[in-house]
Amino acid sequence: MSAAAVIAEGRAVLGIELGSTRIKACLIDPADGAVLAVGAHEWQNELVDGYWSYSLEAVRSGLQHAYTALAADAAATHGAAPSRLAAVGVSAMMHGYLAFDAQGELLVPFRTWRNTTTGAAAAALTELFGTAIPQRWSIAHLHQAVLDDEPHVARVRTITTLAGHVHELLGGERVLGVGDASGMFPLAADGTGYDPALLARYDTVAASALAGPLEGMLPAVLPAGRPAGTLSAAGAALLDRSGTLQPGALLCPPEGDAGTGMVATNAIGRRTGNVSVGTSIFAMVVLERALTGIHPEIDIVATPAGDPVAMVHANNGTSELAAWVGVLRRFAALAGSPVDADTAYRLLLDEAMTAAADADGVTAYPLEAGEPVLGLDAGRPLVMREPGTALTLAALVRAQLLSVFATLAVGMRVLRAEGVEVNRIQAHGGLFRTEGVAQRSLAAALDAPVGVVGAAAEGGAWGMALLAAVAAEGAELARYLDDRVFAGTASSVVAPEAADLTGFATYLDRFESGLALQRAALDPRPAGALS
Repeated sequence: MSAAAVIAEGRAVLGIELGSTRIKACLIDPADGAVLAVGAHEWQNELVDGYWSYSLEAVRSGLQHAYTALAADAAATHGAAPSRLAAVGVSAMMHGYLAFDAQGELLVPFRTWRNTTTGAAAAALTELFGTAIPQRWSIAHLHQAVLDDEPHVARVRTITTLAGHVHELLGGERVLGVGDASGMFPLAADGTGYDPALLARYDTVAASALAGPLEGMLPAVLPAGRPAGTLSAAGAALLDRSGTLQPGALLCPPEGDAGTGMVATNAIGRRTGNVSVGTSIFAMVVLERALTGIHPEIDIVATPAGDPVAMVHANNGTSELAAWVGVLRRFAALAGSPVDADTAYRLLLDEAMTAAADADGVTAYPLEAGEPVLGLDAGRPLVMREPGTALTLAALVRAQLLSVFATLAVGMRVLRAEGVEVNRIQAHGGLFRTEGVAQRSLAAALDAPVGVVGAAAEGGAWGMALLAAVAAEGAELARYLDDRVFAGTASSVVAPEAADLTGFATYLDRFESGLALQRAALDPRPAGALS
């Protein structure tokens, strides 16, 4: 069936992902996952009352802009814009805190994963539960509000993630996919819901502050493939301001960006792993067995099907590299030779590979936010070089590139020490559009072969569309991916090179040694210090 017919007959499936810098929409043919159209909207977080946040107004307008761009792309490419859809799925940045009262009013501005203000709560909950609770998790945000005696706590009736909130706006039920739910509260061993013993334990310590049991405040948990409501008339109108899109599409369980990254790279089976690179960077490894210890660097989450996953999450990814690319693009424009972003990345990353594998003694810290894996509650972007080293463009860019993967490498050492084995690692994110360069650096950082599948360049929105297709088709996730989406798909695999391994190890030693400077930059000046 032609792409135009798939769209015109309402067979197409829509995936939406609200990432940290872009809201992206992706329309696919559910028969094989082929991308039919895409649309995107740029947005940025803002600091509100000391918390990194996005307004709910920006959420709504961003959804509309992304969908409008997708419909225009479909019409231009295939001569048909969607009026009906078979299924819709929503994904977003995991974790964070959206708290609502009994009337559904937001009580405090959305607190995102990027905030590192919940250290006391995370430590207390880790001790209470006997499992690592990261600062990003929703329960850590709620409990920190309890510890701080915030006035809104007594009025909280429901909490959810950004994906869960948008799913409800579109007409779905108050539910989450397993993967997203695993970043709210620890799951039971079978992955079918929250751990009942830990829920009871939490109610014991927080009952006096909360209006009721925690379980009633959390969204229900659904595995991949289960229906989760239908697109309402209000939801269709929210997406499509033209009024063309009709209600009735199946909604699948909303997911987090970690889960959609796993789907987009077909890394949902045991001993598979994937790395997602964006404003944050994280690695997901599907476990064969439970870890033997509690590690603050490792989150235990789940695949969209409910299997346990070890997650290494770094708050700081490509933002600082992007900032430097922006500076250099501005210089090119001033010199009368403007270049677009893709061209700039290709030229600069290719130039970076002419520097030594350790970036010629230059070290970069891309820490715009705190980094719990490194024990930092806040960050200061820095560039440092050893005396006597030359500051070249190649060394500067290579240092920034290696810095993207440095914190991830620190966390992944913990998994290696636990004896966790990975047969293959797939990577996705815009950084990999420059063929081979970032992939080669990541392979050195992980000391493992890294593959990139071309279709995964569409990222989490594509992965979310695949999850929606699984629900629409009544398929089993692993079989659908293996047999209908990735069958015969070539993956470009880069193995670590000896020189890159040695160079990255040298770079990482400098990076870790220099963290003392990062901590000093965060300390207030002592009284009487020179200004």
